[in-house]
Amino acid sequence: MTALTSARPVATRALPAQFGKTFVVTGANAGLGYFTAEQLAAAGAHVVLACRNPAKTDAALAAIRARVPGASVSAVPLDLSDLTQVRRAADALLELPRIDALILNAGIVHPPRMRELSPDGHEIVFATNYLGHFALTARVLPALLRTPGSRVVALGSMISRLLDSPLLDLQLESGYNRWKAYAQSKIAMQVFGFELDRRLRAAGAGGTDGVQSLVAHPGYSISGLTPGIRGVNQPSRASRFADNLQAFGAQGKDAGAWPTVSAAVDPDARGGDYYGPRYLTRGLPTLQEPTRTSLDPAVAESLWSRTELLLGAPFTV
Repeated sequence: MTALTSARPVATRALPAQFGKTFVVTGANAGLGYFTAEQLAAAGAHVVLACRNPAKTDAALAAIRARVPGASVSAVPLDLSDLTQVRRAADALLELPRIDALILNAGIVHPPRMRELSPDGHEIVFATNYLGHFALTARVLPALLRTPGSRVVALGSMISRLLDSPLLDLQLESGYNRWKAYAQSKIAMQVFGFELDRRLRAAGAGGTDGVQSLVAHPGYSISGLTPGIRGVNQPSRASRFADNLQAFGAQGKDAGAWPTVSAAVDPDARGGDYYGPRYLTRGLPTLQEPTRTSLDPAVAESLWSRTELLLGAPFTV
């Protein structure tokens, strides 16, 4: 992993040109995913919005085209909680000539109070935030392998520093807590992102000419500090007021997207890097040090093998 440094912030407002490249962003119809897609489109890339809600996807596509003249964007239906839909989306993505980065952004940010199950019988937060992304990456890997210098960017969270977990009870069958469900799903995403890079390198498929896997977190990014966009981000006056009271330690979701975009396009990035805001909750993106659990090979091996069992299919790199 590249050494931690705060001396390499990325000038996200002047991204290197991305013409001719294709980026896939899950959950790009709102929030962090929308701004990730918009910023990449503004740099000249073709961006595929992989989203669950057709109406919200159409609104996001229209917003990007209006705000970025000449933007090249398209969409693929994707509900990450439904593994049948994940397979269909992956098949559609495999038809793309290239995928320069698969950005695993989508997720349930506000978990249900009571434990709910996905169509496949998995705990809904775990299924949406992690399991579907694992399955999608496994199936889309051939497109990444045929694209020189491609990347996978897994979206983690700073909650991994607040609520640690060895990921023993992945689906919280012994006792459900909504915030533990969210924390475990994000820890799993970070563990997966770092383990994927280790496996790619071990298989000779990683490195700067192969597929690199990186992880990013957005800090504390909230809607009330985010620019208003019709159909994409329309917080109430009360939400704006409440969120502005937190402005000293928070940022908008447009800024929260910067670490993800940096991990996807920074020419100095390397597989295994971890990007986040300079001041943890806010600020320009820099390289940061992940938690010990996120880098633990034993935790990663256990998570990977149990995930394969749940999916009934191996993820062979």
